[in-house]
Amino acid sequence: MHKSLSFIVALFMVFLTVSSLSQAQSPVGVQLYSFREQFAKDVKGTMQKVKDMGITYCEVAGYYGMDAKSFKAILDEYGIKPTGTGAGFDQLADPEKLKTVISEAKILGVKTVMCAWIPHNGTDFTIQDVEKAVKVFNEAGKTLAANGLSLLYHNHGYEFRSYKDHYLMDEIITRTNPSYVNFEMDILWTQHPGHNPVAWMKKYPTRWKAMHVKDRKKGTAGNQFGTMDVDNDMTLGEGDLNIADIIKQARQIGIKHFYIEDESPRSLEQVPHSIAFLKPMF
Repeated sequence: MHKSLSFIVALFMVFLTVSSLSQAQSPVGVQLYSFREQFAKDVKGTMQKVKDMGITYCEVAGYYGMDAKSFKAILDEYGIKPTGTGAGFDQLADPEKLKTVISEAKILGVKTVMCAWIPHNGTDFTIQDVEKAVKVFNEAGKTLAANGLSLLYHNHGYEFRSYKDHYLMDEIITRTNPSYVNFEMDILWTQHPGHNPVAWMKKYPTRWKAMHVKDRKKGTAGNQFGTMDVDNDMTLGEGDLNIADIIKQARQIGIKHFYIEDESPRSLEQVPHSIAFLKPMF
């Protein structure tokens, strides 16, 4: 009888430990695009899984057949706060579409609007593409700022091509008005074209305001095209990015919002391990 009671107590303690681990709050948020395939099939069920990971804030990437108000209600139901949302380049370039972006951002209650792609011809990204983008970003950013919102451009790899004695990314950063336009660093899409995320944060310490935290399979060949097989997205700490140094530098320059983005088909399995890997760094 005594042994049985001891076994029950031990089992109960294991249950409490597992429960506390599963409900421990994540020190970082998540880009919901990581679970795009799951959300497309079951929004509420997937949101429950996100909550179970301990995630309390996120960056939104679409509404999966809903409107912004309905999607925000589900986020509220599961206790997940949206702190940023995405917008396409065409939405920023069109004043009427930009009004919708602003309206939806206010419904979500976010403060940042992120654009993750500059249109260009195939793999040919040029200074002319930069000039068009800078004009759109500065104009849209000014309108967003007047509405209490901040515009962030999310790099995607193709911007790190040489131009004169520096890179096209330098042109984007220096030609945009910091009062209206700043940046969200995707660390994988900084390293993939052969650059050091820490060096770029040191170069422009006041311009990086948020971060997508990702890792890349060791041995993956990089390129300057903004392309990579999503299967190469790894659990943080298992790839070839120096995550600890990157996070340390990001925190030193004042980045507040870190979003895990895992585009692999294993995101539901990998993200909890990525969260556990990051916890000692915060």
